[in-house]
Amino acid sequence: MKTQYYTATSLDGFIADEENSLSWLLQFGELEDSSYSGFIRSVGAIAMGSTTYEWILTHQINEQAQHQQRWVYEQPTWVFTTRVLPTVEGADIRFVKGDVRPVHQEMIGAAGNKNIWLMGGGDLVGQFHDHGLLDEVIVQIASVTLGSGALLLPRKIVTPLLKLLSAKVYGNAFAELHYEVSRSR
Repeated sequence: MKTQYYTATSLDGFIADEENSLSWLLQFGELEDSSYSGFIRSVGAIAMGSTTYEWILTHQINEQAQHQQRWVYEQPTWVFTTRVLPTVEGADIRFVKGDVRPVHQEMIGAAGNKNIWLMGGGDLVGQFHDHGLLDEVIVQIASVTLGSGALLLPRKIVTPLLKLLSAKVYGNAFAELHYEVSRSR
């Protein structure tokens, strides 16, 4: 079982623009040739921040969504927030706040022998990293630059180094880098 940060980023390291929009990513459409389908089958629990959750509500779930759909995740999902947020009918969503460590323990229990997906945002993933709970970073780097926005991982990670496990090309716009997070000795 691993705790993995799986995401897409612009070439200059932003997961969303300054308005928390993903339009830069959505312009590519659905990538048929990607690692996502295999990745999601290995996931037993999901963590996300409130900004990510609210983006999903606004752009996919709510009646006003341009491409409305149901909640697509079958896995239990922990949403880190300090506010009261709307729920999604039929979804296993758990609202939490504070220290990521006890929540991570709950997620391990719920995930069984599957992995934990840290969906985002970058600061939440940084909190897992700060406590030694992040095992891997899997990032698809898109061929766009945003100039500003939400950072991929707003932490200084210099030592120990991230160990590159693989690099793959998807289509003509994406490179996927898969890193193992080394532990301090």
